Amino acid sequence: MLSRPGGRPSCPSRIRWPRTPRAAIALQKRLRPHLMLTGGPRAPKTVAGADLSYDLATDHLYAVVVVLGFPSLRILETASVSRRVTFPYVPGLLSFREAPAVLAAWRRLKRPADLLLCDGQGIAHPRGIGLASHLGLLLDVPTIGCAKSLLVGTHGPLGRRRGSTAPLRHDGRVVGAAVRTRAGVNPLYVSPGHRIGIAAAVRLALACGGGFRVPEPTRLADRLVGRLRRGAAAAGGRENAVLESDRLDVPHFSSAIRPPHGARPRMAPEQS
Repeated sequence: MLSRPGGRPSCPSRIRWPRTPRAAIALQKRLRPHLMLTGGPRAPKTVAGADLSYDLATDHLYAVVVVLGFPSLRILETASVSRRVTFPYVPGLLSFREAPAVLAAWRRLKRPADLLLCDGQGIAHPRGIGLASHLGLLLDVPTIGCAKSLLVGTHGPLGRRRGSTAPLRHDGRVVGAAVRTRAGVNPLYVSPGHRIGIAAAVRLALACGGGFRVPEPTRLADRLVGRLRRGAAAAGGRENAVLESDRLDVPHFSSAIRPPHGARPRMAPEQS
């Protein structure tokens, strides 16, 4: 195995995906020590958001990665894939259902982004390695988990103003923050995924806000993946469906579009 400067073992960029929950948990425990939870990009030029949507009538899921300029938050590029679901639903093992599709979409990008925001958990996870952490390790890019529901941990009172934060604590350590991204609405649960610290993760999640509860990169990914899923259903469930925006300039897909409710079905908060 290769080593990072200072003798720290490096994480492989590719892995053999487990087929069973037991093997998946073992892999999580093996990968967890490789996470780097400090620093982070001070002024990224591009930020990406990833989201997925399931077709509940079939065994397919759809993944979209959207790349935005920063700080303009204008869409530069999108990539999408559809795949069959090959791993069972098990709380805490969402990565093994969803990460392969997000990785495939990411690899379709012409120019990968400097930072990736995920609709899921970073280290605020029972074993300290949620979807954002897993993706960060395999892509070797800074990642942030931006979850709408609390998976683990507790936090104290949170102010109602935008930008208010409260540390999220789990098992005696701080694993992220509850962040008020919009005045008077429920907080977002932000945790570092990989190659970024908590303070930078919170700062950049707020900087990517477009006036909604969720950051603009993941909000737009949510909209686009919903469009992909509906288009595939209308076409008879094409397994290799892609967004037309994969091949077109789509700056018109702006922050004026509000997200639909339930575009990404979730069975329970703890699945991230």
